[in-house]
Amino acid sequence: MILGNEEIKKYYFGAYSFEETDGGYLRAYQYTAEQMDYFETTGDFWYDRCMASTAKTLEFVTDAAKISFDYKIIWKGSEDTFEATTDGLITHIYYLKDIKDEGRLTFEFAEGEKNVVIYLPADATVFVKDLEIIGNKVERPQKNEKVLWLGDSITQGFGPLRSACTYVSVANRILNYDIINQGIGGYIYDKKSLMKMDGYLPDKIIVALGTNQFGDKTMDAVEEYYERLTEIYGSKIPILTITPLWRGDVENGEPDLIRYCRGIKDVCSKYENISLVDGFKLVPHLPEYYLDNLHPNVIGAELYGRALADKIKEIGF
Repeated sequence: MILGNEEIKKYYFGAYSFEETDGGYLRAYQYTAEQMDYFETTGDFWYDRCMASTAKTLEFVTDAAKISFDYKIIWKGSEDTFEATTDGLITHIYYLKDIKDEGRLTFEFAEGEKNVVIYLPADATVFVKDLEIIGNKVERPQKNEKVLWLGDSITQGFGPLRSACTYVSVANRILNYDIINQGIGGYIYDKKSLMKMDGYLPDKIIVALGTNQFGDKTMDAVEEYYERLTEIYGSKIPILTITPLWRGDVENGEPDLIRYCRGIKDVCSKYENISLVDGFKLVPHLPEYYLDNLHPNVIGAELYGRALADKIKEIGF
């Protein structure tokens, strides 16, 4: 069976809204039009990344022997991957460096019913169309809570250079959230990016920010960010704040980073609905676990995602 764009939406996760392009492709967005207008005023760096295919997936409960679709890549921040998992195990990888910017991808599977997740590139903007499923059964999988994930490049997925191996992807294979990932490369605690998303109300919010501004002398931006977040979503929705990870790329920078993490904890302690996770305890403080002493690589992100999922279960978030 070949699915039209309206049918594809049923199996497409991670999107706030959709539009159809002139070429008949389905394009998905994780931000509102107003948020994207704001990013456009800040410059190309954030604007380009706010439209990336960050944490977007096609997911099925199916007995399909083959799934294929047309794709078109219109922007690349870094060359990561299309990937597929079968019952939680990665079974297919297409590296962007090895494929054209427009074409058709095919994923073949063993017989029997399984849960299939196809991960779109985290740091590129991708459209899809003409999704074909060769099989007798295809259903939309059941998800747990709706979670809005807010963060910077680590949350967007830069570092592993593997879309299925970002810490958000790793954690979510365990937690099975229905997520919208508003991680964006280079981002900071910026209250102006927080806007009401009509028709969308998350059950939980996860915030992972701060590593791009730990040199700030005050915590004003953090204070204003959580004030604005509370204005939009109220004081009842649970929020999880992950303080910045260790980073080894700034000489003598660790004391300032530790001070800033303490400041974030102090701000969040004023809110009864905010829980805290210490980022320094999630990834080893060794260059081997990082792409560049800042962004966790494949191994670091795997450890990060698993440790975070364990912590979320432990604290009952």
